[in-house]
Amino acid sequence: MSITRRSAILALPLLLLLFLTSCASISQGPRAWKDPSGERGLASWYGHPYHGRRTSNGEVYDMYQLSAAHREIPLGSWVEVINLTNGRSLTVRVNDRGPFVDGRIIDLSYASAMLLGVVGPGVAPVRVRLTQAPLQAPGPARYSVQVASFVAESNALALKTELEQKVSGVYLMKAAIDGEVYYRVRVGQFVSHAEAKTAAERLASLGYRVLIMGFEDRL
Repeated sequence: MSITRRSAILALPLLLLLFLTSCASISQGPRAWKDPSGERGLASWYGHPYHGRRTSNGEVYDMYQLSAAHREIPLGSWVEVINLTNGRSLTVRVNDRGPFVDGRIIDLSYASAMLLGVVGPGVAPVRVRLTQAPLQAPGPARYSVQVASFVAESNALALKTELEQKVSGVYLMKAAIDGEVYYRVRVGQFVSHAEAKTAAERLASLGYRVLIMGFEDRL
């Protein structure tokens, strides 16, 4: 057997050991998004033609809500996204999977990207930090965002039609109080106050005066 061939055979176990060691270190290493300091990379955004389609957690994607897609962060989690170019920050909820482009770590909804200043350039360097893990056992919806309350049903229906052009989850709630009938225009049904607050901030940015309501509230 030649010296060259013998050297190659002897080197094989060492190369195999190095390969296995490197694989183990990759699979066992901490995921960047779990680091308290956050994960750094590029953010992109998506709107049409995905608007109205189902997201990975079964919701209907609304590009005008504050949400995002991430490849690994548990669905239902809340994350803080900081645009490292302009310093803007925003908390969004992860409800979809993506982006599937090398170098990009998060795909923002159109509304999120607009507030962070990402829509124009298309991509931007960001830091993503997990702020709230999803609830292990979601309970019944406890909150909604009330936009207005009317005595005339026609006024309530007109506002409902207007809102449906901008956000999803708009509905009317009829209530009788002290002999008077009121038609409330509300948006969403949320388990947590944080979710309701995000929706309220979105509606306020559109010029509406809103209230976060518990389902037991009679206002």
